[in-house]
Amino acid sequence: MRWKRPFRSDPWPHDMRITVEDRPQALLELLWLREAYGLEPHADDLPPLLHVPPMPAEQGVAESVRSRWAQAWPVIWQDVAEHAGTPDDPAIFDRLVETENGSPERASLLRRLVGPSWADEFGRDAFEDASYRSWNQLGSGGFQAANRAVEDDPERRNLDALVPAWRAGLTKIVTIPCQGEHDRRLGASGLLVTDETRADHAAYRRALTGFV
Repeated sequence: MRWKRPFRSDPWPHDMRITVEDRPQALLELLWLREAYGLEPHADDLPPLLHVPPMPAEQGVAESVRSRWAQAWPVIWQDVAEHAGTPDDPAIFDRLVETENGSPERASLLRRLVGPSWADEFGRDAFEDASYRSWNQLGSGGFQAANRAVEDDPERRNLDALVPAWRAGLTKIVTIPCQGEHDRRLGASGLLVTDETRADHAAYRRALTGFV
């Protein structure tokens, strides 16, 4: 997660803060699971396939299980994506410090902080697979954007499109390592884009302009 902060004597609005989440773990798990287990979920506006596809999962599942997973996948994706686009609430961290370990209040706060995931409904057995470990390890070094000068950040290069989106409520941008151009609004303040969309000047401008 990286905060974009203004510099003196530049056009970046002094009070504009944009968070870029380029490692949304719960979303990455869903993207891996969809392809590793060959799920074919159906719904509007689902994300494209991964730019770097995983190897098929080594542990097999019954067709009835695969069908149930495919039906549940779009619903869970929607919930997880909406949470990913929600701005962080610093008050939650403050309240966590004041709650006791194991208390219902602490469990509720952690749930709000972490958000929903595939494991809530199906557990984590699907991720106990060599394919996931290999793909996730690759992603630790491969998903995130390459180091670049601040002035070359996509947000700064597209500032004239970003500012109207921020004024319309945008505070958080979530990126996923999927193919091609894709974007969708996440609630009142979030925007989901593929890495390729954010890296492409024209595509990113279209996504930011569409938020307004």
